[in-house]
Amino acid sequence: MHNHPYVSEAHEGKPWFEWIVLVVVVVATVVAAFGYTMAGTRKPCVCRWPATVIVAVTAIITGLIRLTLREKSPWKVRSVAFDSFIGIALGIGLLITYFSFYGLLGNAIFG
Repeated sequence: MHNHPYVSEAHEGKPWFEWIVLVVVVVATVVAAFGYTMAGTRKPCVCRWPATVIVAVTAIITGLIRLTLREKSPWKVRSVAFDSFIGIALGIGLLITYFSFYGLLGNAIFG
């Protein structure tokens, strides 16, 4: 009878972990608002990690936590495979995009 995924608050992640992720995203937003979206664009940089890297590392960590802890994970959205893939792939994609600017634009922006 049930042809759709079971969705219930009882089967979702832990609110305390979701609040931690929210705080990290807010920190990344504040860092970006101060102009630290790319490394080396402003000096002195209070945070050595730019906003893009903060979000990417957070996504990879949440994906790895979900993959490692499986059903006991505090980070649950959908299935283990979906959550892990989306988190890790988003993080890697953001890092590839972030570091590709160094290779593509080289000294024009960063040198």
